[in-house]
Amino acid sequence: MSDIAGTSSGAHPIAAHTPSAGPGEVAHEAYAFACMKCGHGWERSYDIEHHVDGEGRAFVVYFTGGLRVPSPLTSPDCVNCGAHLVRIMRSGQVSSVLESARRGRPHTARGPEAGTGAPDGADGAEAGTGTGTDHAPENEGPARRRAHHWHLANLLHPFQHHRD
Repeated sequence: MSDIAGTSSGAHPIAAHTPSAGPGEVAHEAYAFACMKCGHGWERSYDIEHHVDGEGRAFVVYFTGGLRVPSPLTSPDCVNCGAHLVRIMRSGQVSSVLESARRGRPHTARGPEAGTGAPDGADGAEAGTGTGTDHAPENEGPARRRAHHWHLANLLHPFQHHRD
């Protein structure tokens, strides 16, 4: 805060009590994103370090793939086109919609039912297999590390109301 004007410096600290992790601890979060400009969808996981500054205010630092990144909650940019109009969803939204579209059945919030899967040999051949993340672990093969491109229509399809 400025001593002369009595105004804030523009930096706003997070709440002093952080229920998920204490100072110096690392939390793990994952988010799904959809670009409203180009329709690209992706998911990314973050390591979130909780710290306390010299004045006792708590703040967080986000990392993904070992690199410090801006907060995905305050400054999301599309990784495909760079647009700033990005919607954030809970983790699993992109991959579950893709899995439903790939298998040719409507998306349900409960997930896939047993015995209604794709024919034998169809699993694992397309981009939406499993995690739906664009950062696969280092020990997975190159087929799992390839980039995914999803369309906005596929992400929004489960939310459309169909008339019978």
